[in-house]
Amino acid sequence: MLETAYAKINLALHVRRRREDGYHELETVFAFVDKGDVLRASAAPRDRLTTLGEFGGALTDPFGNIVMEALGALPRPDGLEVTLEKNLPVAAGLGGGSADAGAIFRMVELAHGLPDDWHSRAAKLGADVPACIESRTCIGLGTGTELEPADDSLAGTPVLLVNPRLPVATGPVYAAWDGADRGPLPEGDVRAMTMEGRNDLEAPAISLCPEIADVLAAMRGTSPFLARMSGSGATCFALYDSNSARDEAAARLAADRPGWWQMRGNLR
Repeated sequence: MLETAYAKINLALHVRRRREDGYHELETVFAFVDKGDVLRASAAPRDRLTTLGEFGGALTDPFGNIVMEALGALPRPDGLEVTLEKNLPVAAGLGGGSADAGAIFRMVELAHGLPDDWHSRAAKLGADVPACIESRTCIGLGTGTELEPADDSLAGTPVLLVNPRLPVATGPVYAAWDGADRGPLPEGDVRAMTMEGRNDLEAPAISLCPEIADVLAAMRGTSPFLARMSGSGATCFALYDSNSARDEAAARLAADRPGWWQMRGNLR
């Protein structure tokens, strides 16, 4: 079996309040790029994970990896030997681990079907995992696990992802949020919510990782119709009107900032 763990981006991310359980009440627009990590799996006597790829070395504990946790969360008659090609940076605001778990859920669904309570099993692994299983544009509420359907008004949009190769932990970014409720997601289709929305974690993330501001400034200098940070950072995305405009921007940024990671794709 072969699955892509599609990179997740938050087209908009509104943080409404801190909850008593330590989590935050969110309103977000999840979208997915048609590129990401690649997982290959075959039947085996027991579960086993091998990691490779540019960022494979960052996953030093195979048993603590969310791929193994996802396998352990799903009942199956046999094991899976999984090879994970880690193309997405870790702690990058792209839901990379959640996307990997989502790919595992899809593989198990194809081979054996999923249990009726698959959503709750997924949510226990991470707030982004239920959305990553679907890997389609949707609205996330609560901690992000409560999903509502959304339209495809941005499907096919050319997108460029850029990361300064600096990991940003989610917890400290949320802790640095100032607690101000700046209002709900705008009304309208996904394009309107994206264009009129915001990412409330952008300012706290920049306070912890100032290089994010450099990435955003550089991306906005390539004339996208939108550039914004994804999730809790440090990856930023830019949306363009054409693949050629995206590719020209990517080439320009690669020349100006050869140390930055980037990935080109289109929204699913």
